[in-house]
Amino acid sequence: METEIKDMIILYVADQQRSRDFYKAILGKEPSLDVPGMTEFALNEKTQLGLMPESGIAKLLGDAIPNPALGNGIPRCEIYIAVENVKQSYENLIKHGGKAISEPQMRNWGHVVAYGADPDGHVIALASAGTDK
Repeated sequence: METEIKDMIILYVADQQRSRDFYKAILGKEPSLDVPGMTEFALNEKTQLGLMPESGIAKLLGDAIPNPALGNGIPRCEIYIAVENVKQSYENLIKHGGKAISEPQMRNWGHVVAYGADPDGHVIALASAGTDK
């Protein structure tokens, strides 16, 4: 039996349930998979966002790299998410436990973008090609 492989961005998180609830709220959708050790959200037809507990990846990778928990709160990636209303999405991120970084504003590349962080410190850019703030 062959299974389809999709592109996936996997974030290592301290608390899978907390992160699942956070991303469920800011993405406005249910996870496509939610089992102990992995939660997945379909971002589009080809890309998934995965949430894996730090303890799980530490077991898989062993001593080959530092324990991911040592990097909590240090920006290690950015997730750039297209949204319809940047201001509303930014307020929702903060309401559900995210950290405010930069309010919505027109950026020099032509998008209105607000920056926040999830509970583990991963940077989230909420963007729209429109002029909404």
